Amino acid sequence: MRSAREAGRRDEREERSGFRTNMWFSDAKIEIIDRVEELEGGADYASFGGGVERRREQAVRRGTRPASSHSSLAAAFLLAIDEAAAMSSPTTLSLKQMLTALPPVSSSSTELRAQMRREIQSNLKKPILVALDDDPTGTQTCHDVPVLTTWSVPVLRREFENTKPGSGFFILTNSRALHPPAAKALTIEMCTNLSEAAMKAGKAFEVVLRGDSTLRGHFPLELEAVEEVLGQSDAWILAPFFLQGGRYTIDDVHYVAEGDTLVAAANIPFAKDATFGYKSSNLRDWLVEKSKGAIVRERVQSPGLSDIRSGGPNKIGEILQHAKRGTVFIVNAATEEDMDVVVLGILKASAQGKKFLFRSGAPPVSAKQLSLERSRGGLIIAGSYIPKTTAQLKTLRERAGDRLTTVELDVNKLLESPDCAEKELQHALVTAESELQKPQDVLIMTSRKLITRANERSSLDIGSTVAAALVSFLTRLETRPRFIIAKGGITSSDMATKGLNMKRAMAVGQAAAGVPLWRCNEPTCKYPGLPYVVFPGSVGGVEALAEVVERWRA
Repeated sequence: MRSAREAGRRDEREERSGFRTNMWFSDAKIEIIDRVEELEGGADYASFGGGVERRREQAVRRGTRPASSHSSLAAAFLLAIDEAAAMSSPTTLSLKQMLTALPPVSSSSTELRAQMRREIQSNLKKPILVALDDDPTGTQTCHDVPVLTTWSVPVLRREFENTKPGSGFFILTNSRALHPPAAKALTIEMCTNLSEAAMKAGKAFEVVLRGDSTLRGHFPLELEAVEEVLGQSDAWILAPFFLQGGRYTIDDVHYVAEGDTLVAAANIPFAKDATFGYKSSNLRDWLVEKSKGAIVRERVQSPGLSDIRSGGPNKIGEILQHAKRGTVFIVNAATEEDMDVVVLGILKASAQGKKFLFRSGAPPVSAKQLSLERSRGGLIIAGSYIPKTTAQLKTLRERAGDRLTTVELDVNKLLESPDCAEKELQHALVTAESELQKPQDVLIMTSRKLITRANERSSLDIGSTVAAALVSFLTRLETRPRFIIAKGGITSSDMATKGLNMKRAMAVGQAAAGVPLWRCNEPTCKYPGLPYVVFPGSVGGVEALAEVVERWRA
């Protein structure tokens, strides 16, 4: 009997070997149950909580313990393995094998988007969506959408009056660069102004907190701040999926694609962030971790991809409609169609009076389409320090060769004293003015060694000092570049709002997959009409930055 069990397990393990490389934990559990219960008198294999598949899904995918139909001794061993599994981040997986193993998609994106439009049109009370973006990268998949960098009541009222119900606009908050108390105060201020402006304009609105798809940011602080002003929602929706950036959420585990490989989010460099780091890839555990236990696992629901793909929008709408107040929903998604189904379900539940609060990611535009002038070089400003940005900068410099002039700002000197910082900036300014007029592309980059301090506050202060130096460079630059590419979320926010004095811009498309392109035609802008690329630090392969620069080179 035992050999038959072993053969069955081996065949199944081989069949699904590409689907979860961390199945070792579940297989070890089954092996322990078999061996221990044989010693204690044995038990039929089928009695162990529904067999291998159910046990695997419960133990590995969902992160919960299987039902204890087996002996207490075996249960003790299982508890130890569960604890080891919880401490171990999932290993890398094959993207292709993972996606192939999922249930088939039942509807096309075209069909779902058509349903979405009908649902929106049929809702007479459809609100305006206001996305509060904690850095500028939230416009990655948007085009022809206004982006505001100021939020006075008159400005917001005018935007509400000019925005159709069912449409929306972005407000750039850059709150990820702030300490928690400042981020909370800013969110409260914005929501207070939004509420007053919407009332004066006679418009209804909903707030989407656009956050980082690699899970960094002030969570749950900002959602709590929104509810402090606008009232409690029926549920929170957590949706970090972002296809263009290779972010997938499957079985509640959030992954980042690196080429053909999926890496669990807790294993990527962003998870080691000095300010917003985390240890959990399973979003149920992440919610508990980031809320310091205030959000318990029992408060979380997560419709699986089988619910989404088989049940469709009606199933998701039903789940949302009957959820208890205060529920946090995790959105599992591996395709745009999955997200479309969830959005349709949300629209159906909203039409029945449910109120949600969201924490959530156009084809590339060429230089020819933008009619770029050719008398000046382009300017790339890189403040992001993460390994992906460093690799992209290395590739850019290698591919560009003598067509690119690089100026590296030494972060240690920027921090040493005002005099040292000024010398660094003067050198950068003199070089950039001369090279841009040749015309030669110029890269202004901070030194690559990450400098941190003992706590989150000190690390944020270092980032603020470096960002201020880059802003000073751009405000003092006299030569108008052909284009500007800002690398890194906080960098691109500061360059837009402080360096270029943008008050309102349009997201006109993408410079590359997942890379927003803005244009500001306001007279207050330092360079009206200049193409401005918001290049997230976390997006693209090693060639991505070089390819954008090459397409736009004079």
